Amino acid sequence: MSEGQRVRFQRANFLVSDLDRALVFYCGVLGFELAFAKDSATDSYSYSVFEIDPVDTIRFAVLSAPGQPRVMALTEVSTPLPELPMPRRSAIVLDVADVDAVVAAARDAGCHVYEEGELLTRDGRRGREVGIADYDGNLTVIYKIIS
Repeated sequence: MSEGQRVRFQRANFLVSDLDRALVFYCGVLGFELAFAKDSATDSYSYSVFEIDPVDTIRFAVLSAPGQPRVMALTEVSTPLPELPMPRRSAIVLDVADVDAVVAAARDAGCHVYEEGELLTRDGRRGREVGIADYDGNLTVIYKIIS
């Protein structure tokens, strides 16, 4: 972080039940690139902050987007994850080049795709937005400004 900078966004992180399957969605559908993956140490801070039982094993993957290194992470937990409570409490939001291609790929991959909505920005621009839930219910909202 540069001097005088109060905050710098590092990355978002979702818990997943199957890292390899999650990578199908995040890399194969959304276009992230796998920067690295590793088994987490038994004293990883993730155990505390995510309240993961210390008997579980966890794996960690960091993903990059073109020109945006290491902006997303996935943490695999070895025991089944409970269903996420509704309403959802978080999402990542991605500007994508081709909404239709991402939606089709997400459906083909077996992810839940929500009905498309019209996006109206604060400054009057219009676009498309679509919510997609991954295999564990983590929400991604994709969008594209049209005009």
